[in-house]
Amino acid sequence: MGEQRISIAEHSEERKAFLKHLLHDVQALDIMIEHGLLETGASRIGAEQEFFIVDKHHKPSRNGPEILAQLNDPHFTTELARYNLEINLDPTLLGGKCFSETELELRTLLRKADAIANTFDDTIILTGILPSIDLRAVEIDYLTPNPRYHALGEIVKRLRGQDFELNINGVDELLLAHTNILFEACNTSFQAHLQVEAEEFVAAYNWAQAISGPVLAIATNSPMLFGRELWAETRITLFQQSVDMRKRQHHLRERQQRVSFGNRWIKSITEVYKDDISRYPLIFMADIKKDSWDELNQGRLPDLKALRIHNGTIWKWNRPCYGILNSKAHLRIENRYLPSGPTVLDEIANMAFWVGLMKGMPDNYKHLWNLMDFEDAKENFYKAARFGIQTGMIWDKSFFPVQKLILEILLPLARKGLRTSGVDSEDIDKYLAIIEERTHSGKTGSRWMVNGFRTLKKEMGRDEAMVALTATMHNRRLTGNPVHTWAGVSPADLHLANIQYDIVGNIMTTDLITAQSSDPLELVLTIMNWRNIRHMPVEDEQGVVTGILTKRRIENYLSAPGSNQEATAQNIMITDPICIDASCSILYAMDIMIQKKISCLPVIHNQQLVGLITDYDMTKVQEKLKSPIPRED
Repeated sequence: MGEQRISIAEHSEERKAFLKHLLHDVQALDIMIEHGLLETGASRIGAEQEFFIVDKHHKPSRNGPEILAQLNDPHFTTELARYNLEINLDPTLLGGKCFSETELELRTLLRKADAIANTFDDTIILTGILPSIDLRAVEIDYLTPNPRYHALGEIVKRLRGQDFELNINGVDELLLAHTNILFEACNTSFQAHLQVEAEEFVAAYNWAQAISGPVLAIATNSPMLFGRELWAETRITLFQQSVDMRKRQHHLRERQQRVSFGNRWIKSITEVYKDDISRYPLIFMADIKKDSWDELNQGRLPDLKALRIHNGTIWKWNRPCYGILNSKAHLRIENRYLPSGPTVLDEIANMAFWVGLMKGMPDNYKHLWNLMDFEDAKENFYKAARFGIQTGMIWDKSFFPVQKLILEILLPLARKGLRTSGVDSEDIDKYLAIIEERTHSGKTGSRWMVNGFRTLKKEMGRDEAMVALTATMHNRRLTGNPVHTWAGVSPADLHLANIQYDIVGNIMTTDLITAQSSDPLELVLTIMNWRNIRHMPVEDEQGVVTGILTKRRIENYLSAPGSNQEATAQNIMITDPICIDASCSILYAMDIMIQKKISCLPVIHNQQLVGLITDYDMTKVQEKLKSPIPRED
């Protein structure tokens, strides 16, 4: 997706020409592998750092494109949303102090980004999913103004034939429909690359799949989305669902997502590409001037542009990549499942652990299909995504708690792999010690966030807790210490958050108890007493608000002489109640409540009930802002 001059792959002569180039690219790669034209004798590492940009209230910023322009540095590039940017680190030979050098380069570039962001009163945040992100940030005006992002969103929606959907179950449940692709922008990753020689690629790729579960389990850092506790690494299911291009079907036909773990061990290098071309329709193309066959015949290395464009629209968690560096072609494996943050030190430790494991593969695992079922590797990966460090995995046909698997089997392999690759012993000890201590403590980024969020919710509302958690996480990162050493979140940290009370969505109640028009008033009143609430919206089966009931209104009616004790909600409810959108300002909502002499407002989005705001909520805001908010007598 880094290619700028691309176009939508419509049915046309240009599309046919591009597909021809795509086929020739795969065939050319087969020829290059067969004749030993790929680089040997060198192993390199590289990485891509995605990050969030937040404003002074720790909410997503709109200033990404402007910050990028002022950075004026080719290491930086855009991402889907205006609040995301990406850093492409320089490839480094594996060995010596390569990880320390990578850490230093990343810190230098992040400091540069932070300095520019600060001129906009913004801040850089490293995290897999920004805790303070809200539904405002997935509206279309947050999309980065780049034609390829608009095109991708239109293509995904066209292929799906319906709106985008999220359905994620964890501790909480998140069920949302949306009209654009920006759900994808809610997550950021730290993508690690390892150059692999052609003759080792098949074994290395299968091994990368096998170790994905335990590596992810110790690295999880994305437990929440929109204030809901979901998976330990919610990014995995979020990314898969946000760009899912499959139409909903009423039959059992198997169709893989473009974001996937795969479905079997591979037996050849180009098998992955051939399978992808077979399964996934072309969505982008470019005008290609040079045919890869012609380039090979003339003794030049082809850039395989068509293959790279198509490969860039298939987001495997372990993705094979082709590239040319220093006039030599090479293959590498891109690890796409590691989350961003929570610190640079944690990210480099995750990378060192992964690279060490890749280089420390035992000889008997070179034919992995004889030792491990692919389904076990896949199950391990998704269990890691759901439960993180608190899960168990199948390894060598036996069940291991993941902490035991890492400490007793995988860390020694990683240490051996880094040592035999010539990595400096100080680097090995520094970064693997972080993995070891994190594993012993069980304190991943996800566990720190979940524990902190639960603590904060006891003191404040959901939206406030999301912001306070983001602010505290940023404060802890500035200490330079890895996450397993961080102090937990406490009420003493609340001063770090500059919480903005500007829109209704910041303070509304979303855990709603509602009635239907046919519900008996006796039942409604009883539920109000049980739940200690004073207002109850009335909605129909489609979630459309048809009325509002107040406790006082029901009590006055039922206590009046001659009242119908069998009356239902529809008999006394306030019909056609005034409703507002979650994006409306709090001041506007207050003004309506005062002028109309009402004590609550249903909050709707796309004509559906999403929340409720009451005079009590306004009182709480008044206390927190310590400013007068007029109320009805």
